[in-house]
Amino acid sequence: MGKYFFLLVSIFLANIISAQKAEIIYLTQEQAEALFLKQNLQLLAEKMNIEAADAAIVQAKLWENPTFSIGEVNLWSTHTQREQGQIPALFGNFAKNTEFTIELTQLVQTARKRGKLINREKISKEIAIQEFEETLRGLKLEVRESLQELIYLQSYQHILNRQHEALQKLIIAYKNQVAQGNIAKKELIRLQSSQLEMNGEIYEVKSNYNEQQKILKSLLHIPPGSIIEIKETTEKIKNPDDILLSNILEQAQNNRPDLQRANLQIKYFDKNLKYEKAQKVPDLTFALNYDRVSGPWKDFIGLGISFDLPFFNRNQGNIKIAQINKEQSQYWATQQLNLAQQEITEAYNNYHMTYFLFKEMQDENISEDLDYMLDAYMRNLMNRNITMLEFIDFMEAYKNNKQTLLSTRRNLFTQFEELQYTVGKEIK
Repeated sequence: MGKYFFLLVSIFLANIISAQKAEIIYLTQEQAEALFLKQNLQLLAEKMNIEAADAAIVQAKLWENPTFSIGEVNLWSTHTQREQGQIPALFGNFAKNTEFTIELTQLVQTARKRGKLINREKISKEIAIQEFEETLRGLKLEVRESLQELIYLQSYQHILNRQHEALQKLIIAYKNQVAQGNIAKKELIRLQSSQLEMNGEIYEVKSNYNEQQKILKSLLHIPPGSIIEIKETTEKIKNPDDILLSNILEQAQNNRPDLQRANLQIKYFDKNLKYEKAQKVPDLTFALNYDRVSGPWKDFIGLGISFDLPFFNRNQGNIKIAQINKEQSQYWATQQLNLAQQEITEAYNNYHMTYFLFKEMQDENISEDLDYMLDAYMRNLMNRNITMLEFIDFMEAYKNNKQTLLSTRRNLFTQFEELQYTVGKEIK
């Protein structure tokens, strides 16, 4: 009975594990970017600011509502009032012996305030568009850097796993030799120690891999239970000698969203200054009045106009604030341009340096040589042609060199993306 119960439990647990097995999503870098543009929640939320700016323009175009008021209504009439003069009903028995006044007013803005406000809100929309482009620019860099980091970790895991498998084969063989008394046990222990160190590094790399999975899945809005596998691109990276620094410095002024936004801020505060200056001109309020009987004439209809007298408040404070904001925005725009040029120059120099370092590594073709030597060192160790110390030293050198190649490749692609980010456009 116990045997069957154990069997049922094992089958049940196996089914659970099978059901919980993560779905692997294979993506190229282009597919990952397309998914990001379609599904990134932060990007979708930021895009709604443009719709809000459109709504603000619509609101600015609206006229002020007219105001309707009714007053001087008597809720009852006394006997004396009725003896002095009956007030006839308007229709039927409605409003008999009832006095009231009606007034309809309409505010009319002067000095083209409405048009100036519309112009200001249009600049606000352009700023919202550039803020969206800035968010897109930043998130796109984050996605591309995350993709390169994931590719690096995938490849580095393969290298560590290959070394781990090689060590495992040697350990099995050495255990047999130790059992037969052909090899000292200390050599087996040295191999096992190396494997233990490698297990610790595999664990650390796997933890970094899991963290990168979390970041990328969040950016692409992919279910947490899935695993993303990125296919490496075969696209050739651009030679920095084909990129003129003077050209990309000029291109950045027309393409970087933060620079565009800084220039738009100047325009915005200029429009705002004009609007605030217009505010010192009083608006007009036109009125149409109807008085039923309380005036000298029955059913009196009159017109009226009212406006503020700008003796004390001529909007001086808000005009001064608008002038300061405009001057301040000009300083910020100049500072932003200077900072952008410094960023571009630094990114270009870093990319230039890494490109030729990676090209030199490729020309040496050291990666294939290392793979061939790994197999050769394993055979020589088994045949006692090399010492254990020589083999362990080579394994460390193999891992370090492979890691250097992978990290240099990752840095090259990442720095190219950072260069494109600083320019604000794709470098063709």
